[in-house]
Amino acid sequence: MRKLQIGVMGSAADLNYSKDAESFAKKLGELIAKSGNILVYGAEKEYSSLSTNAAMEASRNGGITVGVTGGKKKEVYGEFRPTVLIPCGLEIGGGREFSLVLSCDVIIAISGGSGTLTEMAIAYQAGIPIVVIDQFGGWASKLAGEYIDDRKRLKCEVATTPEEALEKAVQLLSEKSEI
Repeated sequence: MRKLQIGVMGSAADLNYSKDAESFAKKLGELIAKSGNILVYGAEKEYSSLSTNAAMEASRNGGITVGVTGGKKKEVYGEFRPTVLIPCGLEIGGGREFSLVLSCDVIIAISGGSGTLTEMAIAYQAGIPIVVIDQFGGWASKLAGEYIDDRKRLKCEVATTPEEALEKAVQLLSEKSEI
């Protein structure tokens, strides 16, 4: 079986996320690396994010990371570089989210502002399972245990620990026949 491409989506630094949320993201990144799967995230150009913290920790633990960034250049914020950097040619808020989410088998959302909401909506429309962490606010908390619309295609499944988030992500994928 191929390695799973697990998306980690979450707040950018300009939303002033908590140290607890950052620690959670780092532990999740570590666990994804140790599981032998691939962490996919939105590689930001202007600032760090919970997703970047997860990717950095995955990399520190020998994991493969794929960063999807906006625009045409392979430039991202800070010193960290993912294993693979994909400039999708589209801007943040103008299409980058499609390339990012459609590269994932499942997404895990931590907190999150409008970008994370967009990513969750794309996953929902594409039938990509969504796991949300409900303890750090943002759209992940608002949509915990909920369907995004009345079509009730898939519920945003709730996890409270990094271990549970990864376990639920893998479980949801095992329930899909094409993975």
